[in-house]
Amino acid sequence: MAEPPRILIVGPSWLGDAVMMGALVRRLKARAPAPTVSVLAPAHLADLMARMPGVDAVIDSPFAHGALRLADRWRLARSLAGRFDQAIVLPHSFKSALIPAFAGVATRTGFVGEARQVLLNDARLLDEPRLPRMVDRFCLLAEPRGVDVPAETPPPRLEAPAAAVVAARAAFGLGEPPAVALCVGAEYGPAKRWPARHFAALAQRLAGEGLAVWLIGSTADAPIGAEIEVLAPGAAANLVGRTSLGQAIDLIAGAVGVVANDSGLMHVAAALDRPLAALYGSTSPTFTPPLSPRAAILSEDLPCSPCFKRACPLGHFKCLNDLASERVAAALAEQMAA
Repeated sequence: MAEPPRILIVGPSWLGDAVMMGALVRRLKARAPAPTVSVLAPAHLADLMARMPGVDAVIDSPFAHGALRLADRWRLARSLAGRFDQAIVLPHSFKSALIPAFAGVATRTGFVGEARQVLLNDARLLDEPRLPRMVDRFCLLAEPRGVDVPAETPPPRLEAPAAAVVAARAAFGLGEPPAVALCVGAEYGPAKRWPARHFAALAQRLAGEGLAVWLIGSTADAPIGAEIEVLAPGAAANLVGRTSLGQAIDLIAGAVGVVANDSGLMHVAAALDRPLAALYGSTSPTFTPPLSPRAAILSEDLPCSPCFKRACPLGHFKCLNDLASERVAAALAEQMAA
């Protein structure tokens, strides 16, 4: 019997994009015979990869954003020579296609961009208007050349072992009460972040209903977590910047509900199938929606949005300032009751 195909995915560096890569992994694993799937990913995403079903191996990509480090890429590539039959390159940069080419992978698949056709021998044209969602674009690369639309786009899925969920709670002394996770940050910029005062009002409301409330985010979000803590004293456990990514995933997996900005942790919550209220300001769910039937998408639908700016160009920030905590609470309650 022939050996199963060996596929290397050159993965994204952003958390949300990496979660959506899970749809491609599922699509590949549905083949017969199922291939082995390895992912080249930065170390900060290792915890995510460990919780993504279908990923058989993770290869550390030590290259910071924008760093060429040509000699180091060559050395890593040569260590991978002969190990893969196909590479699927998800980022659109020239640099991201170098390692599969240097490694001599027989089939190197990816979308045309940055004049990298010289590196990809299975370069595809992307019809962006026809495929507005990133997840569909990823899954299209699992199809044969010439196909315009993926035959299927399964929702990304993550799995957090029950023991890991218990351990994450224990690590922060969180106990057993049902909890709602508030994912308070967004790496892109302030125009994607619901104001701290709204998160604080929601935390107080939820705490008044007898729910535990956890504030979750990266170290970059620490000032927002601290502000919410001041505005809603005693209403929430402030874990912002204190968890590893793996612990954040496991805590979200154990929550009875999640409220999140359009962010990587929003996609994590959707992939964990948690009841979710997803908050959109300057961005649009047309491109990167939460891929879960248990997600409510909330936005103000203003004439000026989505503007896709990091900060409000008009200075009023109404797209999220006007999104009331009462509306978010009601949407979350509906998802939790479904």
